[in-house]
Amino acid sequence: MGNFNLSHRVVLAPLTRNRSYNNIPQPQAILYYSQRSTNGGFLIAEATGVSTTAQGYPDTPGIWTKEQVEAWKPIVDAVHDKGGIFFCQLWHVGRASSYEKQRNGVSNLCLVSFEQGIPAQQKYSIHVAKQIISYAQIFSIILTSHYQPLYSYTKINLAKGRTDEIPGIVNDFRLAARNAIEAGFDGVEIHGANGYLLDQFMKDQVNDRIDKYGGSLENRCRFPLEIVEAVVNEIGADKVGMRLSPYASYMEASESNLEALGVYMANAVNKFGILYLHVIEPRMIKINDKYETPPSLLPMRNAFKGTFIAAGGYNVDDGTKAIADNYSDLVAFGRFFLANPDLPRRFQLNAPLNKYN
Repeated sequence: MGNFNLSHRVVLAPLTRNRSYNNIPQPQAILYYSQRSTNGGFLIAEATGVSTTAQGYPDTPGIWTKEQVEAWKPIVDAVHDKGGIFFCQLWHVGRASSYEKQRNGVSNLCLVSFEQGIPAQQKYSIHVAKQIISYAQIFSIILTSHYQPLYSYTKINLAKGRTDEIPGIVNDFRLAARNAIEAGFDGVEIHGANGYLLDQFMKDQVNDRIDKYGGSLENRCRFPLEIVEAVVNEIGADKVGMRLSPYASYMEASESNLEALGVYMANAVNKFGILYLHVIEPRMIKINDKYETPPSLLPMRNAFKGTFIAAGGYNVDDGTKAIADNYSDLVAFGRFFLANPDLPRRFQLNAPLNKYN
């Protein structure tokens, strides 16, 4: 993979742990990541905020302050001590944020409105009158109580987002990339997936802007590509990857022309020569009593010139087939890696796996 010599094709996917109190990585992360490190193995750190206003969920790490950089250093060292290659995933949650995390109380790029919904289970529902609330606030409620809220969704109008906010966010990613290298990371992964800010701009069912960042496919991808360019210029293309989920609709960020978006972005990032593209598989759907994934990552795989990483519900057999068929270069695993810190070794030995929950 570029200048990195990998010993196997099993990648630790980025997994949010919600254990970085006050947005500072904690010492227990040393054990978590070192347990999953192997000589020549590739690990991607949990999503890490690029600024205080990029945050949305409770107790997730950041990399915008000196204190955070210093807290990451022993964690990165522990991975390197075992011969691992470690990238930091850079993250801005966008509308998954909340009022209290925004400068001057509000950012039009970071809010979404919900209306009171019908409870899934009347006895465990939370009734919320029409108000501004974020996905992160809902997630916080789930983490801290036994209630299960259900809200109907009101589409955000990104046309209200001010153009003058965008250069500052681009710069946040640039500085975060520099900080990641200072912390010892081997590179960074730009998080452009899972319904977060960059994904929100790319998807035509979410982005209602009427300026140069909305409308056409080229315009909707402009902001994410400005971030890619800034990060590449800061730390070098050989240290930059990107995660995308064009076929998914996380947090209702959906797209009407899935393949066109995926292939456009694969070709667009080629111009910057980035190291890898990390793409989430389309979710299975039921067709005639059989579960299938009709869209394929293959057009993106064929378009992209660097290392290609596939992710999304793989087991050892699926992963082996993906590699054998040249469908992907590497395969990222999440839940299996959580339950089995020695996952590459277990795959190698065909050993039984611990069940995740």
